[in-house]
Amino acid sequence: MAFIASSLARIKPSPTIAVTQKAAELKAAGRDVIGLGAGEPDFPTPDNIKAAGIRAIETNDTKYTAPDGTPALKKAIAAKFKRENGLDYTPDQVHVASGGKQVIYNAMMATLNPGDEVIIPAPYWVSYPDIVLLAGGTPVFIETTLDSGFKVTPEQLEAAITDKTKWIILNSPSNPTGAAYAHDDLKPLTEVLVKHPQVWVLTDDMYEHITFDGFEFVTPAEIEPALYPRTLTVNGVSKAYSMTGWRIGYAAGDTALIKAMAKIQSQSTSNPCSISQAAAVEALNGPQDFIAPRAERFKERRDLVVSMLNQAKGLKCPSPEGAFYVYPSCAGVIGKKTPDGKVIESDGDFAAYLLEAEGVAVVQGAAFGLSPYFRISYATSEEVLTEACTRIQRACAALL
Repeated sequence: MAFIASSLARIKPSPTIAVTQKAAELKAAGRDVIGLGAGEPDFPTPDNIKAAGIRAIETNDTKYTAPDGTPALKKAIAAKFKRENGLDYTPDQVHVASGGKQVIYNAMMATLNPGDEVIIPAPYWVSYPDIVLLAGGTPVFIETTLDSGFKVTPEQLEAAITDKTKWIILNSPSNPTGAAYAHDDLKPLTEVLVKHPQVWVLTDDMYEHITFDGFEFVTPAEIEPALYPRTLTVNGVSKAYSMTGWRIGYAAGDTALIKAMAKIQSQSTSNPCSISQAAAVEALNGPQDFIAPRAERFKERRDLVVSMLNQAKGLKCPSPEGAFYVYPSCAGVIGKKTPDGKVIESDGDFAAYLLEAEGVAVVQGAAFGLSPYFRISYATSEEVLTEACTRIQRACAALL
């Protein structure tokens, strides 16, 4: 329609949300569907955090706050960064928004001009390139490989940087692969970035606390102090604290950047929910002892899913270091035919086949910028995962 902004033509709706909605529609229509598309922990928000939200309501903490976060929450976030990451930030270096997605949106809108490039390793979280495009920037993709553990090499990074590069977005542990950058993975990348002072670093650490097998999480500004002035360290309470619906993301970085992001937010949504902010203070300051046992549950689910998918004919599933996703290769089923004679020509075809034949909803790798793969979220019960993987094995065995 003529009155719709031309900028909307640059972007597309979120594929992960689309898969989740499609699964819900089929369930509502009576289909037996297992949805493995949503990146959302199935654990409840801990009781002490819920109680903090209730207290906020009961004490009438329900008014406008400062546009980018309450002093109490900014103080809690600064304390978290010092305690867990060894990073010193003052409250005026902290930004709070309605989810990590809004934090990233604010950062890109506040900094990108036409022609500015943003390096995004692929596979990537589906929203990164669309946010960059909406802000007027140009995404530049670095394709990783299964053999490299879906991690960018310093040689790839060096080759991707130009005089137009303004940002690189790093996500560890990764959505969609679960790949995580250890100290020895990140250090060579930071050495490249130190040589290019025009490049800022946005590090999305949303899955920081969901790691396995003794993996030690690190973040770029922690490894290389020279990058501290030009790093925006992004995190939130959604994943580790099972607070996806509370919508609180946060970041810390250069004061001028934080002020610019607050300016964007002041003229869009203004403050995040006051009740959610009060709950987030409790999340960050309160007991943390439930996090490790929940991560162990995710590890058990990872092991189950990796084992069962590697028993499926034509699939190859690496074992990720963190998050709650696997990103199996379906290269072995490309070119095969379904029982009704349709050729599987892409990971999109394979995902459609799984949904139609067995009622399993997954997200095709093309949505994340790297094919032929697909993403499964294992943030659900072992019983559901076992049934889903059994169906996937059956679907693969039926291909001709």
